[in-house]
Amino acid sequence: MKTINLGKAGPVVSTIGLGCMGMSGMYGPADRAESIATIHAALDAGITLLDTGDFYGMGHNEMLISEALKDRRRENVVLSVKFGALRGPDGVWSGYDSRPAAIRNFLAYSLQRLGTDHIDIYRPSRLDPAVPIEETMGALADLVKAGYIRHIGLSEVGSETIRRAAAVHPIVDLQIEYSLISRGIEDDILPTCRALGIPVTAYGVLSRGLISGHWRKGAANGGDFRAFSPRFQDGNVDTNLALVEALRRVADEKGATVAQLAIAWVAAQGVDIVPLVGARRRDRLAEALGAQKIVLSAADLAAIEAALPRDAAAGERYPVAMLAHMDSEKRT
Repeated sequence: MKTINLGKAGPVVSTIGLGCMGMSGMYGPADRAESIATIHAALDAGITLLDTGDFYGMGHNEMLISEALKDRRRENVVLSVKFGALRGPDGVWSGYDSRPAAIRNFLAYSLQRLGTDHIDIYRPSRLDPAVPIEETMGALADLVKAGYIRHIGLSEVGSETIRRAAAVHPIVDLQIEYSLISRGIEDDILPTCRALGIPVTAYGVLSRGLISGHWRKGAANGGDFRAFSPRFQDGNVDTNLALVEALRRVADEKGATVAQLAIAWVAAQGVDIVPLVGARRRDRLAEALGAQKIVLSAADLAAIEAALPRDAAAGERYPVAMLAHMDSEKRT
């Protein structure tokens, strides 16, 4: 497993990370034992970066990771935690909170659930429109000084916010969706990150399974985020799955699976981009790890682009109501 530094003074992490959200019900029921076995398999394969959020399963995900790490050396793992998303007991989302007092509260609970005395990368899950980013960053900087967090990251914010945040404290990475069918960051956000020396940890590299090569129409149930995700809806999903089949032909010629080709494409976009794979089973993890062996030539990249051109996907990556609250989606 290769490694890179996140930012000039950031942690050393594996060049592929494990996103653990799907292990806590966002995509329907998950098997606890298999989830833990998958985390163990990832660590054994050399993955050091584990990504979670305190709101994944309302704390379930953090406790799951804590259980998986009981017999592992803490210093060999880089824990990346998002905070600030608010949910009710019914699971309904109700906004974001990045006030300094709230941040300290969120952190205290995360440290307890994770069974650790520090978090390696701590980041607001979204921009809180009621709190200036400078105020949020100041509170996080104080927590760095106190030793409770080691580094600060950002998630799903636009270029202006990135610049304002970086002026207060170094940012080690921006976590944001990036895949063959979600390429909006290429216009402004990615160039801004590169100008500031901020790497990208890319989630959704398989678009929540849509471009994994395994998804079948109608597979999502009521407890699955994809049941109301626009790209999985009737009128969109058939168009998107046709794109996947075009990508499959390229993958077949390359001797790879569709998922491996999609992950390899993200990794090929720059040494400053770390794909986060959302595997929650060992077989899916093993497939994702196989992407590391794939070297894409200029001809391969052109063939992928022809099969799945930018902006060819039907439907937005989030429901309109959610996009309205995402700083990264603001258009200037």
